[in-house]
Amino acid sequence: MKNDFFTNNLWLKIASLVCAITLWFFVILSRQFEISMDVPVIFSNIPPELDIVEYPKTVRVSIEGQERLLENLKQKEISAVIDMEQTREGKVFFTLSKDNIDLPAMLSVKSIEPETIGIKIETLFKKTVTVKPAVVGLPEKGFAIAGIKVTPESVELEGPKSKISKIRTIKTEPLDINGINSDLRYRASLTLSDSNIRKNIDKVEVFISVKKIK
Repeated sequence: MKNDFFTNNLWLKIASLVCAITLWFFVILSRQFEISMDVPVIFSNIPPELDIVEYPKTVRVSIEGQERLLENLKQKEISAVIDMEQTREGKVFFTLSKDNIDLPAMLSVKSIEPETIGIKIETLFKKTVTVKPAVVGLPEKGFAIAGIKVTPESVELEGPKSKISKIRTIKTEPLDINGINSDLRYRASLTLSDSNIRKNIDKVEVFISVKKIK
């Protein structure tokens, strides 16, 4: 009897087992999980005469998909993309949708927070300003600075008009001359605290000549 139980309708039992296993795999693979990530806001097709001054750097996005895909998802693979081709100067608002979220295939967007973001846009402005070496300290006793030469003497800045118009000079990194008794040549970086402002060069050469005094 026991043998009959295992041999009777053998192929039907095998088919049932295969169906059960297939169904189990289908249920496992079709299960959807959800995670939330802070994703960067990036812009495309910015008109050349405009510059973006203020905007939220990230938005919170809830993403749904298979557990395996979500576990391997990296932040750099997803972004919120805003097309600026039709934009204008001033304070503008964009309502984000799933179409704005760039993410890998097989994943979907469940929600975006906030959905509407404000962006401040200004006219792009260029200005040439003088480089000012930031000298720190004093030469050795009996020596003095004979002269300071900066090459190039000026740099071109580019950015929002409201920020560029206030700048008169740009400083180098601190140049420590404390205790020197001979000429000194620096390859000095230029310092800008505002990330909205860009410069055409990052470093200048500073030559500090020293003379002996009585």
